[in-house]
Amino acid sequence: MKRITAIAGKVLIGPGQPIVVQTMCNTHTADVDATVQQCRRLAAAGAQLIRITVPGMQDVESFSRIKASLRSQGIDTPLVADIHFSSQTAIAMAAIAEKVRINPGNFHPDHAEACAQFARFLDVCREHGTAVRVGVNHGSLGSYITGLYGNTPIGMAKAAMEWLEMCLEKDFLNVVVSLKSSNTVVMVEAYRLLEQMMEERGVVFPLHVGVTEAGNGDSGRIKSCIGCASLLSQGIGNTVRVSLTEDPEAELPVAAYLAERYGERLKSSLESSSVKEGTVTAVYDAPSRERLILDATCDWGPALLGREIDELVITGKCGGEVISPELAGYLSDEILQGARRRFYKPEYIACPGCGRTMYDLQKAFEEVKARTAGLKGLVIAVMGCIVNGPGEMADADWGYVGEGGGKVSIYKKNVPVMRHVPEGEAPQKLLELITADSL
Repeated sequence: MKRITAIAGKVLIGPGQPIVVQTMCNTHTADVDATVQQCRRLAAAGAQLIRITVPGMQDVESFSRIKASLRSQGIDTPLVADIHFSSQTAIAMAAIAEKVRINPGNFHPDHAEACAQFARFLDVCREHGTAVRVGVNHGSLGSYITGLYGNTPIGMAKAAMEWLEMCLEKDFLNVVVSLKSSNTVVMVEAYRLLEQMMEERGVVFPLHVGVTEAGNGDSGRIKSCIGCASLLSQGIGNTVRVSLTEDPEAELPVAAYLAERYGERLKSSLESSSVKEGTVTAVYDAPSRERLILDATCDWGPALLGREIDELVITGKCGGEVISPELAGYLSDEILQGARRRFYKPEYIACPGCGRTMYDLQKAFEEVKARTAGLKGLVIAVMGCIVNGPGEMADADWGYVGEGGGKVSIYKKNVPVMRHVPEGEAPQKLLELITADSL
């Protein structure tokens, strides 16, 4: 069995290496000063890889200036260029970034041409020693794969495996793979299938794990931890991002917790537990509310996801005080929802935002949640842009997607039902459409 280690700058990603913590800028790449300052903060906060969107060729020069400014200041954190659709931009960035994230299936509608462009891209990466992340997301698979397998975990794994075969044919091994979904069940199944396929092939590439569009607050952290813990606890995953619809600095403590816990350097605050008829009673002595949430989620979220247990009762102490029934019940509900076992409120999908986002995503998400909080059982997506928003909200019943220019599109499933809605009116319009549809 050959297990690959990828190299991005001075960072090693692979077997025997520490789990690498990463995040992504949400500044506009054209705003060089703002992006440099955010990168400085992220590096100081512990980011070991920083991803920056490069929407098109017009942003290549900005990325180059960002990198030069950071290096002149002694900040050598590797930068990852995030590319959607444009192979021309990917090829240009392969000569500049330490790593480039692409989904080759979106390089061209014609699969043969997408393969040809991917081959040219790999040649440039080889020339410059650039690492590649092949990123396949649920809901944004190429038409070639969806035509064969549908928008499914097996389709995600098969798509990634096909691109990895091309890398092997070209003897290009500086590759990391990701299979992200906002649905924790789909995400975990896809990664496990890919790990199995790579082992059967005899070559295992490093994996970047994360739950995409996890949302914010406790829910976003819990959903991310359930998905990541289910894999990291089995030795699947070499680098991690916790995608939150918050400032990117907020992602890093959670990702660092996961990296430390599954690097076997962090113990849970769980004191004892018992199981009776599928119900776990877990007794904690946690130093803080945040630590209780992370520990309980990682301790029991994977077992709930895998249907090894059915209910979770939390007791004990948090911050020296007895855990209240309200906190215990709330946390159990959130973990059960994150594991997709029982839904007590709407399920929200929300991207973290990046340089493609053309409106105040965090504010919009909070407004949508406030308007729709009582709609138990619905899946509602709030997405930052039209580049990958409509595709990646594959599980959503309703979608709210920024167009730019102060306008929003509202989707039912994957069909736009109202376009060019002013931002100030859009949350109420969304609620009205949902209400009318339920009558």
